Amino acid sequence: MTERMIPAGDAQLCAEAFGSPDDPAILLIGGAAASMDYWEDEFCERIAAAGRYVIRYDFRDTGRSTAYPAGAPGYTGADLVTDALAVLDGYGLPAAHLYGISMGGGIAQQLGVEHPSRVLTLTLQSTSPAGPGGPDRPDLPPMSPQLAELFASEAPQPDWSDRDTAIEAMIDGLRPFDGTIAPDLPHERAVATRMYDRTTDVAASQTNHWILEGGELDRGKLSEITAPTLVLHGTADPLLPLPHGEALAREIPGARLVALPGMGHQYPPRAVWDTVVTEVVAHTS
Repeated sequence: MTERMIPAGDAQLCAEAFGSPDDPAILLIGGAAASMDYWEDEFCERIAAAGRYVIRYDFRDTGRSTAYPAGAPGYTGADLVTDALAVLDGYGLPAAHLYGISMGGGIAQQLGVEHPSRVLTLTLQSTSPAGPGGPDRPDLPPMSPQLAELFASEAPQPDWSDRDTAIEAMIDGLRPFDGTIAPDLPHERAVATRMYDRTTDVAASQTNHWILEGGELDRGKLSEITAPTLVLHGTADPLLPLPHGEALAREIPGARLVALPGMGHQYPPRAVWDTVVTEVVAHTS
């Protein structure tokens, strides 16, 4: 594994690959405010061992990619969409299989609509056809009351420059998104520590993605997606309950839904790795 820096407009994106470049490529597109470290080494290695060339990368403002001032991102949501194409270009790939989680799932949907020639298949996890439900989306259930209260609160931000404080805050921030699978706290601490130590500006990483403008996909365009699509969704997702995944699978032609028991709104916990790896490898065959 060797990290490389890839130009994307005015930014540099840090990326890393697992496996042989002769194998079919899978680009992993993560969730908001998360570096590529949350696509864990062992998870990537298991997919690569099945004959896939697995590529992960840091979004702008995460990991070793270009950082902007906290509260003032010099880019839009649309730039995050085209950044994924820049990563493919950096590896000389005309097209790849895309696997996106949460915000990354939204990016993957947009690529499937706007750049179909670059997309071999889509795997969409913990995402939605339209974002959190509410009065304007009565067909999609809202987030849990606990999460709604959290998002509405104005709790002060931790001191992101203090390593121990920031790592604990990142770990604590995962809890409201848990499902019923018990968290592995020592393991989560190791991942959060690695993310902290690799990230140029942690305050920016925990702030800027949440205030981006642009890049949203018109829900009505999902019917235009032609790439074979696999939808993975936790049965205990408190942010985007399972009906969001069911709606996504209905609205993308030919999409197939696999429900992951007990998983919340999170990167795949180890308890579901066997299922997820098997499904992704089969889907990208």
